[in-house]
Amino acid sequence: MQPAQRRAYERRPIPAVAVLITVLAAAGLGGCTGSDSTPGPDDGASGDSGTAVSAEPGRYRTLPEACGAVSRKNLQALLPGAEQDDKVYEGQAAVTYDIDRRDGCRWKVETPSGTRYLTIDFQRVVSYDPSVSDDDRAQETYEEKATAAHIPDATSSPSTPSASSSRSESGGASDGSSSSASPGSSSDEPGKGDKSGKGGKTDSGDKGTGTPSSGADASGGSDESDTASADTAPRRLDDLGDDAFLNDQLITKDSGIHRDITVVFRSSNVIATIEYDQWTTDKKHIPSSQELQGKAQDLADELTGRLNE
Repeated sequence: MQPAQRRAYERRPIPAVAVLITVLAAAGLGGCTGSDSTPGPDDGASGDSGTAVSAEPGRYRTLPEACGAVSRKNLQALLPGAEQDDKVYEGQAAVTYDIDRRDGCRWKVETPSGTRYLTIDFQRVVSYDPSVSDDDRAQETYEEKATAAHIPDATSSPSTPSASSSRSESGGASDGSSSSASPGSSSDEPGKGDKSGKGGKTDSGDKGTGTPSSGADASGGSDESDTASADTAPRRLDDLGDDAFLNDQLITKDSGIHRDITVVFRSSNVIATIEYDQWTTDKKHIPSSQELQGKAQDLADELTGRLNE
């Protein structure tokens, strides 16, 4: 019996379709691997968005208490005759909903020679635009006030006297509107609603509107020392905060006369407004620009120190 022969098997060729599938699969796997290791087009953009830098915040995060910001010595100078009633020095706080954003105070003293009003207002400006800093937004707000008061631009003014030199002069007026008003709610404007009220009491119910004019024109020459000049007209101030201006209005009515001095200055992201008014029924004695401007600027100097304490 012959041994069984091992059955031979023929090697069959691998179909071409199978080879093609294998090659394509390998190529596809390699492509996926390469895409994982190569940064996509959006990778760099997503990294940049995470490193975006916002504008710097302002220097001030809070405000001084307005009614306590003026020294007793300065109040005595600003409100002659108030020593008869110490409560006058306490002032009347403005109604505000956030004293870290807005605060103000108002004082009033009545004497036989007339009535004086003093109002101060602090406004801390905050920019909600990450591309605009608090300081830049505050400067925009300040310039809006200067424009509303018709204060000349610094570049168009022939000369801008320093605060110290201007206090030795007198006179000046403008038809600018009250610069204490700012964009926003009227509830944030201390003393704003009292303007007509104080006029009514002093002017014996006269509801007419006065026309701002220079001291010389309104006086008709009765007060020769109160003359308008480039040094005392509404102007920018150099030596006060980052930006500052002064406005001087003389308003006459049938029942009396009043001079309104307004000083507005910006320190970083805080805008401070001072309104200092003198009312009288004696048209022969015009309130002096020299006195009122000097005292208002002295107060502004004191308030800049308060902000930096």
